[in-house]
Amino acid sequence: MRRSSTLLLSLAVVGGLTGALPATASAQGRQDIPQSHPLWANAQAKVADTAPAAKLSFRVYLNQRDKAGAEALAQAVSDPDSKTYRQYLSPDQVRDRFAATDATVDAVKAWLSGNGFSIGEIPSNRAYVEATGTAAQTEHAFAVDLGKYRVKGQTLRAADKNLSVPANLAGDVLGVVGVDQATNLFKPDHETGSGTPSDVAPGPGFRNARPCSAYYGEKIDTTDPAYNGKQLPYAPCGYTPAQLRSAYGVDKVGADGKGTTIAIVDAFASPTIYSDASTYAKKNDPAHPLKQSQFSQHVFPVNPELEPPDQCDAAGWYGEETLDVEAAHGLAPGANILYVGGSDCQDNSLDIALNYVVAGHKADIVSNSYGDTGEDIPADEVKVFNQISLQAVLEGIGVYFSSGDNGDEVARLGTPSPDFSASAPWITAVGGTSIAIGKDGKKIFETGWETSKSTLTDGVYGPAAYTSGSGGGTSRLFEQPFYQKGVVPDALAKKNQTGNKKGRVVPDISAIGDPNTGFLVGQTQTFPDGAYYDQYRIGGTSLASPVFAGIMAVADSFDHFHHGFINPVIYKLTSRTSAISDVKHVDAAVARVDYANQVDATEGLLRSVRTLDYQGLTIHTTPGYDDVTGLGTPNGLLFLLLV
Repeated sequence: MRRSSTLLLSLAVVGGLTGALPATASAQGRQDIPQSHPLWANAQAKVADTAPAAKLSFRVYLNQRDKAGAEALAQAVSDPDSKTYRQYLSPDQVRDRFAATDATVDAVKAWLSGNGFSIGEIPSNRAYVEATGTAAQTEHAFAVDLGKYRVKGQTLRAADKNLSVPANLAGDVLGVVGVDQATNLFKPDHETGSGTPSDVAPGPGFRNARPCSAYYGEKIDTTDPAYNGKQLPYAPCGYTPAQLRSAYGVDKVGADGKGTTIAIVDAFASPTIYSDASTYAKKNDPAHPLKQSQFSQHVFPVNPELEPPDQCDAAGWYGEETLDVEAAHGLAPGANILYVGGSDCQDNSLDIALNYVVAGHKADIVSNSYGDTGEDIPADEVKVFNQISLQAVLEGIGVYFSSGDNGDEVARLGTPSPDFSASAPWITAVGGTSIAIGKDGKKIFETGWETSKSTLTDGVYGPAAYTSGSGGGTSRLFEQPFYQKGVVPDALAKKNQTGNKKGRVVPDISAIGDPNTGFLVGQTQTFPDGAYYDQYRIGGTSLASPVFAGIMAVADSFDHFHHGFINPVIYKLTSRTSAISDVKHVDAAVARVDYANQVDATEGLLRSVRTLDYQGLTIHTTPGYDDVTGLGTPNGLLFLLLV
C-alpha cells in the first residue's frame, strides 16, 4: 500500500481534472508544483538523508494545450448521441492539436541539461522529458532536500517540501514523477485463493487439490457435513476458454477478434510466457493455437545507472502476465496480443508502458490488471494518468482496468474506497463475478463476487470470514462523469461525498473473477522436484479485465470497427436494451479442498466452504447498477450487435 498527500481533485464536465491547481510563488522566480510533497515525508518519519551521489531518474510531464477542448472532443467521439461519434484522431493529429510544442520541450530540456542531467526518452506524443542525474543535482534543480522516510514498513525517498520549477516553466509542467518513491509497489489483482509467489525465479508451485469439478455441479460433496442444511458442489477445477466463450455467448458468432490487437500492460516479463501460453492453448483449446505471429512483446529495460529496482514480487507479476495472455487469447483467439512490460512495478514505470501503447496506437484495446490500494496517491500521478488515458479516448483505444480484489477496501484502509486507476474517469473499470457454467457450457447463474470462507475443523464449520471480492465503491477524487448521470443511483453516487456532490462509482461492467469459479491457467512454476509447466485455477478482477477485453475484441471483429472508450455506450445500453445482463444476488456456495503445502497431499488437506456473494460487506450486489458488478455482464450476441 502506498501513502501520499491527500488529494481534493474534481472533474470537469467529462471527468478530467478541473485544470491546473494554483501555483504558489516562491523565492527567486520559482513556483511550487502543488501537492508534490507526500504528507508522510515529515520530520518524525525521517531516518536519513539521501546520499548526494545517489542516482535517480524522473520524468517531467508536460501539460496538453487546450485541455478543455481535448476533453470535449473525447466526449464527442465516444458518445453515440454525438455527431462526431467514432471520428477518432490519429496519434499525429492528437500531437499536433493538443501536445506540448517543440519549443516547450526544448525549454524543459535546456533547463534540465543546465542543471547537469542527462536527457533520456521523449516519446512521440511529447508527454514527458526523462532525465537522469544525482540526488544533489535533483535537490538543486527543484530547490528541495531529499531524505529517506519510514512509512508503512518501507523506507522511501522523498523531498522535504513541494518541488518547485522556474516560473517561466510552471505553466507547462503537469507534474514530476520519480523524484520521490511515493508510487512504490503496485500489486497485480489476481487470486489463487492461497499463497502468492514471492521470488524472481518461477514462483513456488501451486496445484488445486481434488476433488473438484469439470463444470459447476458435476461433483457434490457428500463426505463432509452439510453446510446450512445443504450438501454443496465441489468448486470447479478451473473453467477452460471454450467454457467461457460459451457462457458469454461469443463462441458461435463467426468472429474471433481477428483484426484487433489487445495490449496487456504489466510489470517485468515472464521468461517462459510464449512457451506457457502456447502449451496451454494446445492442451486446453487445441482448435485455437496461439501462433507466434499473434504474439509480441516490448519490455522496458532497467536503467543500469540506477540502483536495482525493488522486484516487488516479480514472480507474482509473471503469473499475472500468464493469466492475462491466456485469458485474452482464450476469449478472442483470433486477436493479436502485444505484451508491454514495465521495467519495475512503480506507477511511473507502468504509465510509461501505457503511454508507449497510446502514443503509437500500438493496440486497439489495453487490459491492465493491477492497482493501488484505495486512492491515496500523489496528485502528479493522477494528473499524468488522466492525460494518458484521455489521449487513448481521442484515438479510439479502449482502456480496461481491473477494479480490485478487496471489495471497497474497508478491511485494509478502515474507510471505504475504490482503487485507483480503476476509479479514473476515462477508463472502463471491470468488476468480478462468480459464475456457474453447466455441463452444456451454458450459464446456470452469475452473481457478484464477494467471498467468505468457513473452515472445517473437527467436523465443525467455523464462522464465515471475508477473503476477497470485486473492487468497487464511490470515488473521493473524481466527480460523477457524464456517462453515469441518470444511471447510477444517487445513493451510491453520494457515498463518501459532502453536501450534494456526486462521485464516480466503480465498477462499470463485470466478468468472471471469483477464484472459486475461476479460470484454468498453465504456467512454469518451481515445484519440490524442479521447475516445469503445470496448471491451476485462478481468479481475481485481473481475470475479469482480460476476459472482457477479449469479448470486446470479438465485438470489434463482429462489428467491423474498433469501439474505443465504451462507457458512454454501455450506460445508454442499460436503459434501452437487454444487451447487458443484470447481475443479482444468489445464495450459493461451493466446497473446496486445498493442499496444506500447496502442491500435494503429503502434509494433509484443508477443507472449507466458500460462499459466492457474501453479504457482510458495505457494498452489495443488487438489481440494477451496483458497486460490486456495475451495469452487469455482456449478454452474448445481443451485446455484440448493439455495443
